[in-house]
Amino acid sequence: MTYSLNEAIDLVNVVQSSNMIFSLMHNYTGYPMVKQARHMVQNGYLGSLLKVIVEYPQGWLLSPLEKEGHKQAEWRVDPKRSGISNCMGDIGSHCENLLHYITGLEIKEVCADLNSISDCPLDNDGNVLIHLENRIRGILHASQISTGEENNLNIRVYGTDGAIEWHQEEPNTLWFKANGEPAKLYKRGNDYLCEFANHATRLPAGHPESFIEAFANIYVNVANTIKAKMLGEKPTKFDLDFPTVIDGARGLAFIESIIESAKSDKKWYKVKKY
Repeated sequence: MTYSLNEAIDLVNVVQSSNMIFSLMHNYTGYPMVKQARHMVQNGYLGSLLKVIVEYPQGWLLSPLEKEGHKQAEWRVDPKRSGISNCMGDIGSHCENLLHYITGLEIKEVCADLNSISDCPLDNDGNVLIHLENRIRGILHASQISTGEENNLNIRVYGTDGAIEWHQEEPNTLWFKANGEPAKLYKRGNDYLCEFANHATRLPAGHPESFIEAFANIYVNVANTIKAKMLGEKPTKFDLDFPTVIDGARGLAFIESIIESAKSDKKWYKVKKY
């Protein structure tokens, strides 16, 4: 809906002054086990956070599909339609959003290295070192030229007492690890999960839920929030669990900052305010 951070900030102001409900489809936040991961971070399972690694490798743009008339490739690599970034704007933004949703942390500084192959006018691969709040470090990697990869979004969060690991291609499970203990595998649909994870679950344990249901979870929450507003009622905490216009502005601040960081001689580049 917006082409730049300035336009995103304008949209934030419009939404806030109108008192209307605005949702952004960052669908990966709709997965039950992503909500479980957030719960475990918020409730101290990991202790004090130390490091976050979030990755989104794909391989589908290793060949210049846009030259073969591939519609999904054509607009992504066209600066007139895609803006200043392809890979980071397309899938790197999901990394940033997933990191923020699970940890609640803001990215303060970045050191970005972006790459483009096959004469693509925009980035199709990138590596970013990140400084988060509270002196926490991180790595964010997004790529569309990672041979053999399909849609391998994943995140690992390390703390003083434990760590969690989630993979989008295996979305119904979440690993918890600690030194000196066997790794624990949490599974969707079980009573031991947090209330947000179970609220977002439709099927019993052992019956896979994934991508489409994550979209539906966000749509339902937004619809319930709109319904509550129309009836003059207060939305539940579950209803309000969806990405907003602020998440969009944060994403554009991140995208513009890493593009400028990659072109800059500075080792660390402060992320723009939104």
